[in-house]
Amino acid sequence: MLGWLWLVGGAVSWGQGSQGGTEAPFYADKFHLLVYADDSGALHPVRRVEEWALRRRHILANMQKVMGPLPDETKRVPLEVQEVEEQDAGVFLRRKITFVPEPGDRVAAWLLIPKALLGAPSRRAPAMLCLHQTTQIGKDEPAGLGGNPNLHYAKELAERGYVALAPDYIGGDIPEVGIKGGFGEARTDPYALGYISGTMKGIWNHIRAVDLLQSLPFVDRERLGVIGHSLGGYNALFLAAFDERLKVVVSSCGFTSFVKYRGGDLTGWSHRGHMPRIATVYGKDPAKMPFEFSEVLAAIAPRAVFLNAPLHDSIFDVSGVGDCVAAALPVYALFGEGSGLAVYHPNTQHDFPPEVREAAYRFVAQALGSPPGR
Repeated sequence: MLGWLWLVGGAVSWGQGSQGGTEAPFYADKFHLLVYADDSGALHPVRRVEEWALRRRHILANMQKVMGPLPDETKRVPLEVQEVEEQDAGVFLRRKITFVPEPGDRVAAWLLIPKALLGAPSRRAPAMLCLHQTTQIGKDEPAGLGGNPNLHYAKELAERGYVALAPDYIGGDIPEVGIKGGFGEARTDPYALGYISGTMKGIWNHIRAVDLLQSLPFVDRERLGVIGHSLGGYNALFLAAFDERLKVVVSSCGFTSFVKYRGGDLTGWSHRGHMPRIATVYGKDPAKMPFEFSEVLAAIAPRAVFLNAPLHDSIFDVSGVGDCVAAALPVYALFGEGSGLAVYHPNTQHDFPPEVREAAYRFVAQALGSPPGR
């Protein structure tokens, strides 16, 4: 462990649906965030939270230029949750469920429920949405049913008293990363549903997963967070930027700046599992990209964000993580006291080691409060 960085942020509530439209000016400098552009393109300093709201709307609109538009409420159909099977995992139950995120699709997920919550109608626990990495087994890994034990975070959170929900990502072949048919049991091709990126389909599925968590009688609907590694790490950030119900975000090995991703070659971001427009519209060129991860981090402010950024991550350059964090810190400072950012730099490669996970769980408990009986 090299160390960590902490900034105290603020406590302002943003209403859901503040993403705005898809029209926004292009910002050439995405690391100088305390400015906003007016209709003529002239830049003005951001000195107040109300002024930051203008830049934040531009960030979310520019993300949608690459990802496609966030679906509107017409896709928010009844979830129609179905239970497929149940496993007794000691202190918690592991239930396989499916739910409907939108017409024409059904998502499979593991729902992990601490037994202490069952049969006690007055008990409500905080809940964490747990997003998996790039792995064929999808949701099974965070649920503790295979893969890397360092990525069994849904299981570990359930053992600590949290309700945990681990859904599969998207369907369809992604040969660039060795995925056949889809992640886990996911088989619906997002492009057949009209999406222009797998990323935005994932965001919408995850928004509906948050809806599902809020519908559960044993979940405290005001104490929700998201955790993920690699693929799940950046999808956690994308989700939190659009869905302000999430009070805490844990992103492990989830990003670096586009400028420092593989020497500025964004091919890895442009396949159908992510954002094809990065290639077809923006030429895989970081300088042409409408958004940057510095802005994604800042758009989450002032909510609590925990970052695991290993020193030897061969995918996400650690210095690029530092550049994005440094750019976002002044935005968190704008809000005053609050939850803020924590960054850990373990002396490892692309992994989520035990000591960093323990620190992340403490961070989550501080942000959401401990589960009942803890």
